[in-house]
Amino acid sequence: MTVKIKKGTAKGRVSAPPSKSMAHRYLISAALTEKSEVRGVAYSRDIKATLLCLEALGAKVEINGDTVLIGGLNPKGKIKSNKLFCDESGSTLRFLLPLCLLFDEEITLMGSERLFERSLSVYEQICISQGIYFKQDKNSVTVKGKLKAGKYSVRGDISSQFISGLIFALSNLEEDSVIEITEKLESGSYLGLTISALAKFGIRIRRIDERTIYIKGSQAPKSKSIKVEGDYSNAAFLDAFNLLGGNVAVTGLKSDSMQGDRVYKDIFSELAKGKPKIDVSDCPDLAPIIMALAAAKNGVILTGTERLKIKESNRGEAMKEELAKLGAKVKIEENKITVKGGIKPAKTAILSHNDHRIVMAMAVLLSLTGGEILGAEAINKSFPDFFQKLNAIGIETEVDSIYETN
Repeated sequence: MTVKIKKGTAKGRVSAPPSKSMAHRYLISAALTEKSEVRGVAYSRDIKATLLCLEALGAKVEINGDTVLIGGLNPKGKIKSNKLFCDESGSTLRFLLPLCLLFDEEITLMGSERLFERSLSVYEQICISQGIYFKQDKNSVTVKGKLKAGKYSVRGDISSQFISGLIFALSNLEEDSVIEITEKLESGSYLGLTISALAKFGIRIRRIDERTIYIKGSQAPKSKSIKVEGDYSNAAFLDAFNLLGGNVAVTGLKSDSMQGDRVYKDIFSELAKGKPKIDVSDCPDLAPIIMALAAAKNGVILTGTERLKIKESNRGEAMKEELAKLGAKVKIEENKITVKGGIKPAKTAILSHNDHRIVMAMAVLLSLTGGEILGAEAINKSFPDFFQKLNAIGIETEVDSIYETN
């Protein structure tokens, strides 16, 4: 899909999309109840993948508009299918793999090659230590065996998603468990979202300290009706227009949200002041929009950037390549990225790198110069109606679905 962005100034009110991070967690928690209602769901590719996988594991799913009725996933029951398609969703794969280990059946989780380039080493080591079958190839992983309760030592510097996935599974086992986090915990705020989501369904997870998590066994989640809150991660791309001369009010965000990406407001304030130094180790999803805005403003120095290599694309390199088309200079070091301010209209089309956040960041920037993006269908991963939102606030876009890119 090719999208042309016309030069313009954004104005008006726009609602933030529902939080993808919270939707994953609510849907998994709700699936383990007898029957629950999750409202305000946006059916991005990632969320569709999670719903399909939960159905394969035995959950009953009814969809009515933006409301999902879901429940009945019983680890002691039978699964519907032993093939789970995770598409390109890291959350789906890493959250659900431990749940697959509650069933004593061979289950294969499948997805894109890029998804399986992202590490599963934490789970592989756990499976090896417990005698659980684990085999990974270029686009799938197959497991068979029963996860045991007990004491787990888990690295926190790869992804907090491993810890979240274990918490979902371990709270279903009869005996208690403890997770001890080693190394620096990356994206720790997302772990807080998991614990908070489970608490909504009556599952109590206790953080003894920053590195120790106690999970009581035999906890049965209670049925619940709950609404997904607005997404700070994607709201950042809409709020960003305010740094480019726009006047946009983004609604639907909880002021007391636990989402780590709520820090974008503080980061944007720093960008407006000058050339700040910003650590993105706990908010890597904000890096593309920060880099885009810095190119339009006075530059930025980002630290904690190493994990950008293992996202949907190598985000640092992808943004460097696309910003260069607008004349911006980017220097990438081992764990640091420096962006110098100053852009001009691009002479060639922007490429998506099959990454939704690259598309959205560059679309914001192209509102200053005009231009086009190839492979823009990547937005379907998290924010399918992104371009409709842009049109609603005065940024005119033309979508041509004739041109498909892979």
